[in-house]
Amino acid sequence: MFIDGPHRTAEGPELQIVSWRLRRLLEAGFGTDLAEGLAADHRMDLHALLDLAERGCPPGLAARILAPVEGEGARR
Repeated sequence: MFIDGPHRTAEGPELQIVSWRLRRLLEAGFGTDLAEGLAADHRMDLHALLDLAERGCPPGLAARILAPVEGEGARR
């Protein structure tokens, strides 16, 4: 199971999506811990992360660049 933010656990079809996102991030060179967090956070634009990494941006920096502003897009 994956945690999406502080309150959600992925199950069923959502788990399949998170797993797919995780595989894509790992294939792009993101470390396991970072990839797991990003895959579970649907506020993060996966395609933008992959694009930055493909252009040579280090994964950690790509995640910082695209990180949502605190409270922005939070699920309620």
